Amino acid sequence: MSLIQGIRVGIQLPEVEREVRWPEYQTMAQAAENVGFDSMWIGDHLIYRGDGRPERGPWEAWTLLSALAAVTESIELGPLVACIGFHPPALLAKMAAGIDEVSQGRFIFGVGAGWNQPEFDAFGIPFDQRGARFEEAFTILRTLCSGERCTFTGRFNKIDDAVLLPLPRRPIPLMIGSTGERVLRSALPHAQWWNTWFDWFGNSAEGFAKQNDHISEIASEVGRDPATLKRSACLLVVTDASAGERPVSDTYTAATLSDVRQRVIEMRDAGADEVILVSDPINERSVLTLAQALQ
Repeated sequence: MSLIQGIRVGIQLPEVEREVRWPEYQTMAQAAENVGFDSMWIGDHLIYRGDGRPERGPWEAWTLLSALAAVTESIELGPLVACIGFHPPALLAKMAAGIDEVSQGRFIFGVGAGWNQPEFDAFGIPFDQRGARFEEAFTILRTLCSGERCTFTGRFNKIDDAVLLPLPRRPIPLMIGSTGERVLRSALPHAQWWNTWFDWFGNSAEGFAKQNDHISEIASEVGRDPATLKRSACLLVVTDASAGERPVSDTYTAATLSDVRQRVIEMRDAGADEVILVSDPINERSVLTLAQALQ
């Protein structure tokens, strides 16, 4: 049973808010599962620099997700969201199938085009023409994740009769994390989920509702029944104002422990099927206190 009736509630685990080692990740993941969160998520980035803050980097997301899948039993998990440009798309599909197997069918494949140019440059990954690159890569990825063979020739990719063997236990569910028109138009006909980050809609139910309506319009235009597309939204919540792990913009209001339940209900009423909590700070204590506040 979900923490709040009628909506799934997930939580994002740490990325670069502070340096976190494996034992703490395991503790947080198992705590999130034990208190009833429906899902947990890991960001997929390589390095942050040049933004006025100290240089910092996370652990490699897919390695971490595989380990988290092995030490949990029921909570769903996935990348929030995987950058489609960091790996060849057929290899990404193969990686997703492996984690879905380890997790026994709990993996949700969040995917996006990427945005942080310094990490592309640092690791030698092309940043240009991201829309066109995404369109090709997503076609390959969705075909393989559905269990089909794929042969494809494009500007950036050439695939010759690729297939995932062993076959995935199920078609792997895809979640598109984007507000970009080109990315959405290529992905919405096929994805099971759409996700939006909190500062893309002002961290408010009203902002989400407007964005959600726009997504429905695009879905209709590309031949997708909007009613069949599940909606996921991240919500920033400050559980300890003294922590300061994540900067809070003056342009929106973060949720707090005193109002997070109501804020999630408002998001549900605005059309969200899942809210993913982004906590400041994010540690075992905040996982536990958030679960208490939601009940």
